[in-house]
Amino acid sequence: MPKPVTGPFEKTPGWLDWYAGPSKPSFAVPAGAVDAHCHVFGPGAEFPYAPERKYTPCDASRRQLYALRDHLGFARNVVVQATCHGSDNRAMIDALVHSGGRARGVATVKRNVSDTELRTMHEAGVRGVRFNFVKRLVDFTPRDELNEIAGRIAKLGWHVVIYFEAQDLPELWDFFTTLPTTVVVDHMGRPDVAKPINGPEFELFVKFMRENQNVWSKVSCPERLSISGPPAFNGEQNAYRDVVPFAKRIVETFPDRVLWGTDWPHPNLKGHMPDDGLLVDFIPHVATTPELQHKLLVDNPMRLYWPEES
Repeated sequence: MPKPVTGPFEKTPGWLDWYAGPSKPSFAVPAGAVDAHCHVFGPGAEFPYAPERKYTPCDASRRQLYALRDHLGFARNVVVQATCHGSDNRAMIDALVHSGGRARGVATVKRNVSDTELRTMHEAGVRGVRFNFVKRLVDFTPRDELNEIAGRIAKLGWHVVIYFEAQDLPELWDFFTTLPTTVVVDHMGRPDVAKPINGPEFELFVKFMRENQNVWSKVSCPERLSISGPPAFNGEQNAYRDVVPFAKRIVETFPDRVLWGTDWPHPNLKGHMPDDGLLVDFIPHVATTPELQHKLLVDNPMRLYWPEES
């Protein structure tokens, strides 16, 4: 893959560029597999980063994303709006328009978005909106505004993607359970994998999914959650082994409501930048049978993002 390029914006110091030489995965994903969580950044010269952003990434274009898709063996992508672009969805929508129908999108919108704008996004391939509750990444948005947006996008058949950290679930529970759409949780609600898998924090997340049949989860981003790290860090062949029990439990307990994605180009990382080939090789450790793998990578994302084809 071509190397990352930064400009005309200056990247946030200390944050890593995405890895331009990913390995070829040992695990062959099933035909029709979907990378259901990835992003595009800029390029900044064409799609400027938002003035209110909390970080400035290196550029990561749709061409580079789709080159990675082909290298890893995936057929489709779900491109999630990156916080560095705020509610300016042009870079994400540009990626959808140039995907040949092989990408869907998740947008960030504000209360003042018009119905015409929402319909235009739908025609481009947007099928959801993202609500971010990670305080270090975004400013607070009033709940009544988010509820209003959720009600409007429900009429289009869209869903809500929520991003939060595990310790914040108790205070967010009541709001999440009022949302009138399918709700997709990013990265299992970012559990603390140093805590027991049967401890109160992760049990609350399992309860959240069990009691709310409209809640799905992405079992993605082990590189963000892991303490043991990748093989170069832990000396083992199995990357991110400490995340496996958490993701495996969610896949096996809720096999029809799970998704997986690379999270390319992996924003905001300082410790290490993952090899996307190794991330793909994480999949068979958490979805251990061909049936579970097909649900995770094909059936579920197709049902949510391409229902007309599933």
